Amino acid sequence: MKRVTIIGGGNGGLTAAYHFTKVGNRVCLYDSMEYSENIFGVINQGNSIKALADVDGVKCEIAGRERVDKVTTSMEEAMKYSKVVVLVVPSYAQEVIFEKLYPYLTDHIVVTMPGNFASLIYSKFLTDKKLEKKAVFVDAISIPWACRIECEGGVAIYGTKTHLPVGVFPAEEGEKAVAELEEVFPLPLKLLDNVVAAGMENINFGGHPLLSVLNMGIMENFNGEFNYYRDTCSIATSRAVEVMEEERVALGEVMGVEITPELEAMNSLYNTDYISVYELNRSSAAHSKIGAPSNSHHRYITEDIPYLVVPCYSFAEKMGVKTPMMYSCITIAGAYNGKNYFKNGRNLQKLGVEKMSRDEIMNYLQTGR
Repeated sequence: MKRVTIIGGGNGGLTAAYHFTKVGNRVCLYDSMEYSENIFGVINQGNSIKALADVDGVKCEIAGRERVDKVTTSMEEAMKYSKVVVLVVPSYAQEVIFEKLYPYLTDHIVVTMPGNFASLIYSKFLTDKKLEKKAVFVDAISIPWACRIECEGGVAIYGTKTHLPVGVFPAEEGEKAVAELEEVFPLPLKLLDNVVAAGMENINFGGHPLLSVLNMGIMENFNGEFNYYRDTCSIATSRAVEVMEEERVALGEVMGVEITPELEAMNSLYNTDYISVYELNRSSAAHSKIGAPSNSHHRYITEDIPYLVVPCYSFAEKMGVKTPMMYSCITIAGAYNGKNYFKNGRNLQKLGVEKMSRDEIMNYLQTGR
């Protein structure tokens, strides 16, 4: 029986611990003591996690109950449990978690879901400390599930992707790493060109940050009491999303990275056949129970813009690709929250590639050197 360590006790972390266990792995679930409420809820349920069959009449997926092998607040114990470590934490917590785990890092495969360029952050961290590690880093485009914690030790899985695209750092280790991961992952993996491709393929790129920026008045005035995907997407706002999508695809072309258009990616990931982004957002059953933000401090702004849109904008600026919609989205979000996301987000300096040329960046992504 294979072993997997899951780091993070939020919606995605508990769902990961449940699903990885359900497909036959032994799982260690970790979260830090200061955020341990959810994992102690699992302990209170006899180390078990329940996936609900339905919520308010809405049918959920992969229902059942699974007992997790180990639940801990010890990072050392979690890292020694398995060579495969899966981080399911918010982007702002990734570096904090990595600072806790790196002393125990050996030849691990460290998967981050969603990655949002996390592998480059980890690599820069180790370089700055002049440390050499044999670990391989894997960035997923997102988590595989549309899910929420609904009760103590209980999750609702509203939708599951058919596969999960990932990038590997260094890319030359990609096929080997993915082969090992597919022995434990609960769904097939699709290997992308590199971790920048994985960051750019995050399907939240337009649907979260731009729709949130365009609909902030509704969010605040209605206190988030509406369906996010259905009610923020109109014919006009979906066109704005398409324009920012065109910028993303153009950046991919310049960087030599094949980018899957959002509509095609969503149809593939959720086995649907919508004909437009507008129809997808208005009709997707997998997202029908997802609530809406009530203010500008929600993760759709505070996470997706600095950790997803900013790095894409920064790479575009480096490559000479014009991205006025990305710029506007970042600027308006910064005005909402009094933040300079261009400076504070994951720009090229924070990713450790600011002084590299395009060719040097591409070589670094491939070799790690």
